[in-house]
Amino acid sequence: MANLKLLSFEIQRKIMRTIAELPHPACKITLFNMNQKYIVKFEQGPLEQSYKISEMELTGGGANEIFQMLDEEFIATVVERFKTMRSDFSAAYQRQQ
Repeated sequence: MANLKLLSFEIQRKIMRTIAELPHPACKITLFNMNQKYIVKFEQGPLEQSYKISEMELTGGGANEIFQMLDEEFIATVVERFKTMRSDFSAAYQRQQ
């Protein structure tokens, strides 16, 4: 019975919870929480970027503190990185043709 309880705890502990979705015209932004970490995921079509932030690194503001970090300057760099990622992937694909 103890093994079943431990297994149940381990399964629950690894569940990624969606905390919020932030609207943005250039990409989808989702904030998750799992294992004492926040994960910020940016999606644009088939491409993804994610950033992990330990809860211990925050000063107690939690999700709101992360929202403040996601300013327009940071998001602009993420969008530019998507352009580079798309170009890199396209070039790799073309080399195989």
